[in-house]
Amino acid sequence: MSGSGGVRVGIEIHQQLDTSEKLFCGCPTVLRDDEPHFTVVRRLKPTTSELGEVDRAALFESEKGKVFYYQGYKDSTCLVELDEEPPHALNGEAVSIALTVALLLNMKPVDEIHVMRKIVIDGSNTTGFQRTAKIALDGWIDDAGQRISIQSLCLEEDAARKISETEDHVVYRLDRLGIPLVEISTGPDIHSAEQARRVALKIGRILKATGKIKRGLGTIRQDLNISIEGGARVEIKGVQELGLIPAVVEYEVMRQRRLLEIRDELKRRGAPRPKSEISDVTDLFIHTESKLIKKALQSGGKVMAVPLFGFGGLLREEIQPGRRLGTELSDHAKVYGGVGGIFHTDELPAFGITDAEVKSIKERFGAGEDDSVVMVAGGERSCKNALIAVVRRAEAALDGVPPEVRAANPDGTTHFMRPMPGSARMYPETDVPSIVVTREILEKIKSNLPELLENKIERYTKEFGLSPDLASLIVDSPYSVIFEDLVKSYGLPPSFVAATFEYTFKMLRREGIDVDILDRNAIKEVLIRVHKGEFAKEAVPEIFRWLALNKGRGVSEAVSALSLSAVDLDSVRRSAIEIVEKNMETVRREGERAVSRLMGDLMKLYRGKVDGKVLHDLLSEEVRRALQKR
Repeated sequence: MSGSGGVRVGIEIHQQLDTSEKLFCGCPTVLRDDEPHFTVVRRLKPTTSELGEVDRAALFESEKGKVFYYQGYKDSTCLVELDEEPPHALNGEAVSIALTVALLLNMKPVDEIHVMRKIVIDGSNTTGFQRTAKIALDGWIDDAGQRISIQSLCLEEDAARKISETEDHVVYRLDRLGIPLVEISTGPDIHSAEQARRVALKIGRILKATGKIKRGLGTIRQDLNISIEGGARVEIKGVQELGLIPAVVEYEVMRQRRLLEIRDELKRRGAPRPKSEISDVTDLFIHTESKLIKKALQSGGKVMAVPLFGFGGLLREEIQPGRRLGTELSDHAKVYGGVGGIFHTDELPAFGITDAEVKSIKERFGAGEDDSVVMVAGGERSCKNALIAVVRRAEAALDGVPPEVRAANPDGTTHFMRPMPGSARMYPETDVPSIVVTREILEKIKSNLPELLENKIERYTKEFGLSPDLASLIVDSPYSVIFEDLVKSYGLPPSFVAATFEYTFKMLRREGIDVDILDRNAIKEVLIRVHKGEFAKEAVPEIFRWLALNKGRGVSEAVSALSLSAVDLDSVRRSAIEIVEKNMETVRREGERAVSRLMGDLMKLYRGKVDGKVLHDLLSEEVRRALQKR
């Protein structure tokens, strides 16, 4: 294994495409927040592959036995999402976007696009599988002189949106199901946390260059495959923020190194492989003062336990900030047994469990100082399933790092999700015809490749005179297309337009104003009318604030409501003359410096209605005229 300390990282980027229709039907690609029109109920079971095998990750999900509720809309959800009608042909627009991204990533498109089924049994797809198609292979991008391989680019349908979940059921909404997305996978060529962030940023910017990706929370996510020398490949799902990538990498490297140290310590102790010697120890807690155990027993539950010989003291060893080996065991108990957590003697006495109770439970198993005992309180079946999972995870600790799928926590640490899927999860989709990628198709796309953001930044600084920082911000924003249109087609000052999108909008977001809901045409109208002098630049934040808070209303209504109607400059001049005449003593005493003092009086009358520079110029003229008459 090569690189810094044997660290190897690969990134999978999943990005929704901004198409008008879904990947396999004509439904719109918009999320709904109104009340669903209907709900259907399903149970899912794993199916075998063409080789007669069942994927272990699919089997893991099916064993939970959950019921799935799917919410939909009569006017934007069709029978394809409900798996009551075969999928339509692949969305041509989505295919074109995917091929564009592939060429920007220096990839080799496939000769023929075939759709496959990837088994997904967590209920996020009504079919029990996700449809995916390989679009291109064998590409690369440059990172500080190092070539990072891009192994594959797939075009996929997004999953249903999870609304809520309990122990026995999950509620999904079908509006997101079927939205096209691209999955881009790098090779394991990344060797540091910061490099992982840079590579993800570069791929993200290439995607943005197409102008055909969706924006906002949940439209993009990064999955990371991380391993270290002597460890194992671990897949970490759902890193939604670019800034979180370095922490996730660093904490996973820390976790794997600590697990290898724990493995070595277990070997040094000669710890035997744990066995599922699960015992009912409820009798030891009949008179317990532990509220957690009392609650379980009062509900008809039991206390069950299993010994881990040779593990004494190791369950409290920290492997990530705030997470210990005992936390790992608890994660498995929660996932497989549906329990709230575990108790173990490394952390006791605590939670109302006394020294005497700890002593009695260790004596029950003949556990010494180097041994630990894990307990669970709850229903008998849940306790057994949880402790079997604990034993399996403890057994894996003797080998070091188990390959598995984990989920990112908000702080960059991770928790166990499910076992690593195998190769038995993919098989052909027979309902969707293949697409031949002809030379003509590729030549047409090549002749219309979008400008990369790095090149656009350089152009904006030269062509529009923006600072490199402001140019970098505007090309990376969802308003870059509007920016160019306003500057080139309507002659608006580039710095004013860019500053509006990057600084004014940022200020409004900090106030809690959702500027992302503003209509693009309304945004253009406001800035064009300001440029024409219909109202002042200072009024722009007020207008956008009003439009965001009054969804569906127009710019003219905002102008009227805010009393920003166009002002006759002759009347402004008359006001300036009146202010000068009222303050002639100040004008005589201070001369032209009086303009600054009197400006406040004029601004009170015309703030937001007339540009501040226009007011200053008019007032200066009248002050000079008054001084000349003196």
